[in-house]
Amino acid sequence: MRIGFLGLGQMGTAMALRLIAAGHELSVWNRSEARTEPLAREGAIVAGTPAEAELGADAVITMLFDDAAHEEVLFGANGLMDALSPGTLHIACSTISVALSERITAEHARHGHLFVAAPVFGRPNVAADGRLWIVAAGEESAVAKARPLLEPLARGISVIGSEPRQAHALKLGGNFLISAMIHSLGESFVYAESQGIAPETFLDAVNSALFQSPFYAAYGNVMLHPPEQAGATVELGAKDLRLLREAAASRHTRLSLADSLAEIFAQAQQAGLGKTDWAVGQYRMAQRRGVLAK
Repeated sequence: MRIGFLGLGQMGTAMALRLIAAGHELSVWNRSEARTEPLAREGAIVAGTPAEAELGADAVITMLFDDAAHEEVLFGANGLMDALSPGTLHIACSTISVALSERITAEHARHGHLFVAAPVFGRPNVAADGRLWIVAAGEESAVAKARPLLEPLARGISVIGSEPRQAHALKLGGNFLISAMIHSLGESFVYAESQGIAPETFLDAVNSALFQSPFYAAYGNVMLHPPEQAGATVELGAKDLRLLREAAASRHTRLSLADSLAEIFAQAQQAGLGKTDWAVGQYRMAQRRGVLAK
């Protein structure tokens, strides 16, 4: 199948390479053209604009950073929305606001396009292995058309409803749980150290006894052994938490833990940790906040 792929950060590049390996023909676009070079070496066509990436494509996949990037790529000059032919499928794999997801859904319906929201859970190394977990929502026929493009990327796909907004809402809720898990781990490590217990020992014992969770093990390892390159940053985590709180507020819902975490993310950014790995940055904040004056 011919695919237009827009957005080649760490996640997007890993996903696009998986699709090429699966035999799909890709036309790729990224704001920074240098990011397209690894895909071009694997046979992808490099497009000059988002609209060019769509030409002749059966489907377009977006993996862009935030709402602002989507606004520009979809609705700006040489944007995707007016370039797509009726019946073309758009798969949105990014983490975006529920409000923007609703707007995109309405515009696609007005233009006669198919639209599936399919945000992903997993860091870049997981994407490179084709082991993301994908949460999909959209009309049944659109999801069926999207599935062969999503399967090479994933170890599993959860179809959760017919409204694309539902998938983006669920992704924000999942990221909230990750932030809460990281923060509780960080404070637990601070507590363990204060009691003379190595954090690695604490994590192994508690995870074995209570959770048996590969996520606790993986994120704990990232926190205790920071990677050279951030898989996701504090800045990104703060953005997702803000979108979660906005979505909750739109349904007259308040999340007290999310409010508290938002304050911690703000403090982390003020401390210059915005570009730090999400898990590492939250752990450092737990360490700073956990030291009591004597």
